[in-house]
Amino acid sequence: MLIALLLPNKRGQMHLAAFARLPVEALLGAAVLIALPRRPRAVAAVLGGVALGVLTVLNVTDVEFNQYLGRSFNVILDWQLLDDARSYLADALGGTVALLAAAVAVLLVLAVPAVLALATVRVGNFLGRDKSRATRGLLLVSALWMTCSTLNLQVFHGVPVAAEHTVVMLKYHAHALRSTIRDERAFARTARADAFGGTPGSQLVPDLRGKDMVFTFIESYGRSAIEDPIMAPGVDRTLDASSRALAKAGFRAKSGWLTSATYGGGSWLGHSTFMSGLWVDNQNRYRTVTSGDHLTLTEAFRKTGAWDTVGVMPGVQKGWPEAKWYGLDKVYNAFQMGYRGPKFSWSTMPDQYALQAFQRLAHGKKHDKPLTSFVILTSSHQPWAPIPKTVGWDGLGDGSVFQGIEAAGTRPQDIITDPTRSREEYGKSVQYSVTVLTQWLERYGTADTVLVFLGDHQPIARVSGDHASRDVPVSIVAKDPKVLDRISGWGWTEGLRPAHSAPVWKMSAFRDRFLTAYGSTPHPTKD
Repeated sequence: MLIALLLPNKRGQMHLAAFARLPVEALLGAAVLIALPRRPRAVAAVLGGVALGVLTVLNVTDVEFNQYLGRSFNVILDWQLLDDARSYLADALGGTVALLAAAVAVLLVLAVPAVLALATVRVGNFLGRDKSRATRGLLLVSALWMTCSTLNLQVFHGVPVAAEHTVVMLKYHAHALRSTIRDERAFARTARADAFGGTPGSQLVPDLRGKDMVFTFIESYGRSAIEDPIMAPGVDRTLDASSRALAKAGFRAKSGWLTSATYGGGSWLGHSTFMSGLWVDNQNRYRTVTSGDHLTLTEAFRKTGAWDTVGVMPGVQKGWPEAKWYGLDKVYNAFQMGYRGPKFSWSTMPDQYALQAFQRLAHGKKHDKPLTSFVILTSSHQPWAPIPKTVGWDGLGDGSVFQGIEAAGTRPQDIITDPTRSREEYGKSVQYSVTVLTQWLERYGTADTVLVFLGDHQPIARVSGDHASRDVPVSIVAKDPKVLDRISGWGWTEGLRPAHSAPVWKMSAFRDRFLTAYGSTPHPTKD
């Protein structure tokens, strides 16, 4: 019971000092149990134990959510992510491991409240045997708690002896619940207002007419890849080498930073935030915005009537109704690109193959209109093992060439519990994705191609660190000098590697800045 009352909800707080404290909730609970007759005491003990068990399960869930997503579990919105976690385990470690993990999780969810209910009943019975002695003991410990609280005595720096941890956690979850309910109504109004919602197609992005537009996300490509001492040397070399290679091919690039709406996962939140100009940081907001008509960047190009639009989604393996909201005329999912090679853990196919399939199925075909493309790359998705290797573009075929590469690669279980190796392999995966994307541009880009690419979010805390920012790099690459001249006032860094001091915007700010920079005229729609 004491462990449950003092259990932190963040891995970084798991140390002995956290459990060497006096929880006020234990004193309050003891007072109730002492005061009640036998039968009501038993009922109260069971209810209190079950409630403490539920809170303990939530705390344990918070530990993993903070580790992977940089936030606590939302009891209203996050249930569907549990199935995503099971799918991720199945892809990374195998179906048997995922099934066992799910079974253990269910057993713990049932067992923890039951065990704590029994423990509370037992404590209640013990206190009820001699209420006089129990009361004296309670008064003594309560006096000790008040003394420690008054003097602010600490077990360790910042860890008070007199604890109110469970009360604080209950207040936190209650506040989160109320905030989620209020946010649903407020965001629905926000999503209906749009600075460019009423803009006619003829007044959208006139300065990009005739351009071959490609918007690309690199999975988990965050600031840590460029600045962390373990990952940065290799990633920075790749970015600099790619900048030089693109310059040799006639391209220029400018880069800055965006603060993502998500962290560690939930890539679709980053995608929708960037494309819509709304801060989409939870599943409820995502459902709200994708069921409405708030203008996305790809829809803006389609609305002009001057572009066809296409989506390349190797990570999509089921129905994806969001395609309509994004304004995509055609979408190629994981099963529609002709890939016959192996999966690389979660990633259904190497980025190089996905880009070649994009070229073969859409980008390389003749069109009556220019193309605006929305491409999601997945090879740098955790667990970053095994990582594909670059092969000759003419030898990609149906992807069977990757069989031997996947079989010889590092296994997820070899790195998943090792932070240093995870960081090393993550860095290599980003190098791979950047390399194949820029090679694709060198090989297939034209004088009219404009590539906008960025990360969707930072990698998980095991890689980026417990106090990492949510910043991701963003670059615009083009041959036509007028394209980059239009953003000369943004203060972005020349090349693919943004300087540490380059401007940082919220990811939701990009859409309006981009539309404005390329000549769009605002015609707001209001709530």
